[in-house]
Amino acid sequence: MLRAKNIWVTGGDPRQAALAALLADDGHSVHTYALELDEGTKCEPSMQGADRADCVVLPLPAAGPDGKLNAPLAAERHELDEILDGLRPGQLVCAGMAGDSLKAMAAERKLILRDYFAREELAVLNAIPTAEGAIQIAMEELPITLHDARVLVIGFGRLGRALAPRLRALGARVWVSARRYEQRAAAECMGLGSEGVDRLPDWLCSYDLVFNTVPAPVLGVEELAALKERALVIDLASRPGGVDMAAAATLGVRVIWALSLPGKVAPVTSGRYIKDTVYHIMEESSL
Repeated sequence: MLRAKNIWVTGGDPRQAALAALLADDGHSVHTYALELDEGTKCEPSMQGADRADCVVLPLPAAGPDGKLNAPLAAERHELDEILDGLRPGQLVCAGMAGDSLKAMAAERKLILRDYFAREELAVLNAIPTAEGAIQIAMEELPITLHDARVLVIGFGRLGRALAPRLRALGARVWVSARRYEQRAAAECMGLGSEGVDRLPDWLCSYDLVFNTVPAPVLGVEELAALKERALVIDLASRPGGVDMAAAATLGVRVIWALSLPGKVAPVTSGRYIKDTVYHIMEESSL
């Protein structure tokens, strides 16, 4: 554990509120801003004093769809430059999914910006609550049990590797669709079926449930039209997603785009994963 630091947690959802509490439990001096709607979180009225922090932690993602600070628990909207203007050159800022605009603003102010979401350790761990949340959605939305259901997982990266074995443990009959031969071989080593992605429309008709984990166009008009009637599609991919939502609506295919599941289903655990990753970044920065 790091020796006591001065850390600001700014904006975000219940993950950041949990992060602030966990940092305080570790003995750090913690200041929060733009989290005032979270019950039990005492927030600073402004960013004054943030320039003295050893580290400022921005949310995941750092910016919302409108380009402002991602702060659903704030009483008002905040511009990102409003947050950064109060910091000093050379100060460490940790942000999740830092976009080009944030990177440019940080560079202009000579801030040291580190994207904790780009870290492999966080990506691997985040797959756990995402997989559990995806299974929760499936159990709530399907009229059948997962036991004996025919399930397809498209993509076998970190999330696919976390999700598919958990589905199989619940008794589902699970297949994995992946481009790379080694990924399909890894799936087969786990007792899963495997298929390529080049002929998806030819065999999609047999599945009760399809999970997509690939953030690229995978399920278009042809693929969606091939699904069996009343099949459920759960898209777990980050923006832009992997499902043609307009085509799905036209064809009457039920699709749930489940974004940011870690923050929704397990904010405390997700906050702990972020905390550990921020610690790694601070250690590497010799703080």
